Amino acid sequence: MAEKRSPFVVGLLVMGNIIIMLSGLALCAESIWVTADPYKVYPILGVSGKDDVYAGAWISIFTGFCFFCVCVFGIISLVKHNRLMVLLYLVLILVVYLFECASCISSYTHRDFVVSNSRLVTKQMLSYYTSDTPQGRELTQMWDRFMMEQQCCGANDPLDWVNYTSVFRSRYTEAVAPWPFYCCKRDRNFIIVNEEGCRLGHIDYIHTKGCFEHIKHAVQSYAWGVSWFGFAILMFTCPVVLLAIYHYTTM
Repeated sequence: MAEKRSPFVVGLLVMGNIIIMLSGLALCAESIWVTADPYKVYPILGVSGKDDVYAGAWISIFTGFCFFCVCVFGIISLVKHNRLMVLLYLVLILVVYLFECASCISSYTHRDFVVSNSRLVTKQMLSYYTSDTPQGRELTQMWDRFMMEQQCCGANDPLDWVNYTSVFRSRYTEAVAPWPFYCCKRDRNFIIVNEEGCRLGHIDYIHTKGCFEHIKHAVQSYAWGVSWFGFAILMFTCPVVLLAIYHYTTM
């Protein structure tokens, strides 16, 4: 059956595997970026138990590197025209393919749970901010950093601290601190511009936008990087694998 082998098909398979190999390295690098959490939003997902975006990223680190290794092996097997090696290549890449499918689905579905509305984030903020627990201290530091760096206040707006019951309100009366002073506008030296004006809610001295949009953007960036880039690799890998199966039957 050697006469059925087509150099053109082998060339296409080698080129396809080179593209998958490089895409796998890119996926691995992007997933490492996600697990490094540059936006520092993991505490929100970790406390809620909906951190599968990160679980998907860890799987993608593994699958991205495996795509690279398996495709290198696949190119060698194609060049050598070794039927047993090609069969092993097909088995390995199908296993990696299934793992990457799990990563994409996991990241995308749990993204919706967090970013579909702000109620989860708001409830979590009110329940843990200034709470004297390990989760509370971690989330308090995160919210303080968000409100300082992103110039925002609360999940939706400063009224989150006034309209709802919270741990923060149980510690500070509305007359003393209607909202955390990290909501106050600051000068270049990070000194509050006007503490009394901020306490009274004057728009010139308090940040009026909520922090949810920043959190939403961060989670979407992570999920899109892991799930949609991974899905694109899967879509390209599928015809390459089918062509490799056809080539195997002609060897």
